[in-house]
Amino acid sequence: MGSYVPSTQEQRQEMLQAIGLKEFKDLYKDVPESMYLDRPLDLPAGQSELEVSRALNAMARKNRVYDAILRGAGAYDHYIPSIVKYIPAKEEFLTAYTPYQAEMSQGVLQSIFEYQTEISELTGMDVSNASVYDGATAAAEGCAMARDRKRRLTLISGAAHPDVINTVRTYCYGTNDEVKVIPVKDGKTDMEALKAMLTPEVSAVYVQQPNFYGLFEDAEAMAAPVHEAGALYILGVNPIALGIMKTPRDMGADIAVGEGQPLGLPLGYGGPYLGFMATTTKHMRKLPGRIVGETTDDAGNRAYVLSLQAREQHIRREKAGSNICSNEALCALTAGVYLAAMGPEGLKEVAESAMAKAHYLCRELCMLPGVKLRYEGAFFHEFLLDMPKADEVLAALDERNILGGLPYEGGVLWCATEKVSKATLDEVVAIVKGVLA
Repeated sequence: MGSYVPSTQEQRQEMLQAIGLKEFKDLYKDVPESMYLDRPLDLPAGQSELEVSRALNAMARKNRVYDAILRGAGAYDHYIPSIVKYIPAKEEFLTAYTPYQAEMSQGVLQSIFEYQTEISELTGMDVSNASVYDGATAAAEGCAMARDRKRRLTLISGAAHPDVINTVRTYCYGTNDEVKVIPVKDGKTDMEALKAMLTPEVSAVYVQQPNFYGLFEDAEAMAAPVHEAGALYILGVNPIALGIMKTPRDMGADIAVGEGQPLGLPLGYGGPYLGFMATTTKHMRKLPGRIVGETTDDAGNRAYVLSLQAREQHIRREKAGSNICSNEALCALTAGVYLAAMGPEGLKEVAESAMAKAHYLCRELCMLPGVKLRYEGAFFHEFLLDMPKADEVLAALDERNILGGLPYEGGVLWCATEKVSKATLDEVVAIVKGVLA
């Protein structure tokens, strides 16, 4: 990297002398000598392109690719149309960032603008940002948006995804703010407990819809008491479920967040995924990251610009509401292409198909001896079952190259999407029946 340092050796030496040092090693005098690297790195010799290809293919063959996936819990196996894979693969779009020389990158800016527009339409909100790292980050950033000097307490539903709860806790720990978990009753947020916890210190209430157990919350009913207490209402939503349910805006939310992975992003070991955020005009200036806007240039032609950037971390760090200064542009482009390809009717069909197949699987499994739905109520495409011999059931499915539900607190959290066929669901039921017989 030395050749990329813009200053000369003489200039660097002058800077060292200005702070009373003789050599760069003096900058690390507090680091124990045993930590210094005093030998060349133990790196293997370089390989040819063919050798690298062979090595990567060997590693890829270690991956397990299932014929059917019946596990969700935050990452979902949806069908991805070929156009959704093709367009983001074009080299013009292969970047994860919002351009710094913005006006020179009209194509990337337009793709972000269109993504923002689609997220705004999907959530019913006035404005969306250019995305954040993932859904859990979006939830934590949404909670941070709501804080002010007098209100520093965040309430989060215990029926939210555990990773989201932990991420919000981590954020609050870093800013020395308090977070409390709202108790769960019958698989959903306890409304009476929520009302009792709404004190003047509460800045925001976060609820997931549908929740971690797949159940639809009484989300609309929670908005009134939250707003009466002077807090902001944040809904974490599944974007596919928005194809059939009310928008967060219609349910009274001030901020809508969620994980965009179901929108055309393939399953992976934790990512890269996509956090989407949207809010009303009233709270627009508190959105972290960037917002791309449409305008006209000096010739009257349509043009795109970075309309709003929450960049306090550069000039007023002590007042910064967020440390987010990047986004997931390539994943956002993918989600935008998916939404454009599917359209409102296509998204609705995906949601209805997934929901119907999940209910069919639940109904068939609950007819087997000892299998019972843990929580009653309307659910989307996930459900938690109490079932005997859960480990044996999942092992038997694995042998048939089917990834079963997620083991969770003595039960199994199942999920079905539009990708799984009825024949596969019937096969799953037969396998489970054989284990329980």
